[in-house]
Amino acid sequence: MADIDAVAAELYGLRPEEFTAARDAHAAAARKAGRRAEAKGIAALRKPTLAVWAANRLARADADQAGRLLELGEGLREAHRTLSGEELRKLSHQQHVVIAAMAGEARRLAGEAGQDLSAAVQREVEQILRSVLADPEAARDWVRGVLAKAPPPAVGFADVAPEPGAAPRPPMAGAERERKAEREREREREPEPDTGEAERRRREAERTRREAELAEEALARAETERTQARTGLGALDEEIGVLEARLERVREEREHLAAAAEAADRRHRDAVREAKAARAAARTAAGR
Repeated sequence: MADIDAVAAELYGLRPEEFTAARDAHAAAARKAGRRAEAKGIAALRKPTLAVWAANRLARADADQAGRLLELGEGLREAHRTLSGEELRKLSHQQHVVIAAMAGEARRLAGEAGQDLSAAVQREVEQILRSVLADPEAARDWVRGVLAKAPPPAVGFADVAPEPGAAPRPPMAGAERERKAEREREREREPEPDTGEAERRRREAERTRREAELAEEALARAETERTQARTGLGALDEEIGVLEARLERVREEREHLAAAAEAADRRHRDAVREAKAARAAARTAAGR
């Protein structure tokens, strides 16, 4: 197993197009040496997609950053266990910002290795990182840079059970959250019975607290959307630059080919005339 792990560590550091040939060579060497089980294990190693390769390269390039992402995942799992709403909001916002930044870094690292990532592949990297947060097994492979395939898309932390005594609350969609907030505001606008100055202050403090929480949630969503939009915009600008450069090269190639085709047409016409003249001369000579 140790030998297979060492081979996997080497293979998953290669670019995807280099993977298959290197894997087959290692498997053949193991078979030739009589290590059949090792050869079988190596041959079973799966070629990574471009997004998986980029995610692995990210983890290999900065182990500290990879470790911090897994710590963030542990924090989110703990917040789910304790149903800490405030902590969940803070960590969820941090998750969106960190993952968007890391996906951008993965694209830069891939470019350094001579591999361009499209905006779509960069989004796949983001999805892989989100899944790694919720899947400890995938996280162990990813942090070592040997993730073989993209984990299933994460849907929160469904496997994390709340601690006994914690009161779970189902997640609300944005529209539902706004409707609930509006209902609360309407109830608060209704005349209140005179229950004393202390009670009025308590209710006012509670209303202010709820409004502050809603404002914080709205701010976190806005910041996340802004970060994602700017990341996507930058990725598209880079992709446009690559496509424009490629278009310019193709146009130059077309001009060269058009010139070559025109020259070939001229040579063809000359050859046709010469062939006709030669045939005519041959017929004349044969008739003498």
